[in-house]
Amino acid sequence: MTRSGIGFDTHRLVEGRKLILGGVDIPHSHGLLGHSDADVLTHAIMDALLGAIADGDIGQHFPDTDAKWAGADSVALLQAVTERLHQKGWRINNVDATVLAERPKLMPHIPAMRHCLARAMQIPEGAVSVKATTVEGLGAIGRREGISAMAVATVHAAQR
Repeated sequence: MTRSGIGFDTHRLVEGRKLILGGVDIPHSHGLLGHSDADVLTHAIMDALLGAIADGDIGQHFPDTDAKWAGADSVALLQAVTERLHQKGWRINNVDATVLAERPKLMPHIPAMRHCLARAMQIPEGAVSVKATTVEGLGAIGRREGISAMAVATVHAAQR
């Protein structure tokens, strides 16, 4: 059996925070505001994976009302989601994700993001696609107020 899930996340850009996307620290004047490290790319992927197996979302599993998740490393959370999928009898086929941001330019960082995400999900880098695009100056993302990410994940039932 094969299933697919969709994930989406958005966080506001603010001064005084690191910008972390796909587990990679990106040099930039602003970072994303959130309870954890606010890694929108990794959050969208986690929601896509959880959605594929109909197991809630990251807000349910790692609520921002719980102090133990304050400043959490999203890649560690992705590893926990991956382990949860494995325990429930699922394996990850592939992930396809897109980051929407006007700045900074993300292309030079995409190979490192793919590597980090693939390692966390225990799948080959060739099974992880990360793309970046702008929104041509439109809306809050276009005004550089935030960054969004969307992801699709496909999983399959593990052989028993």
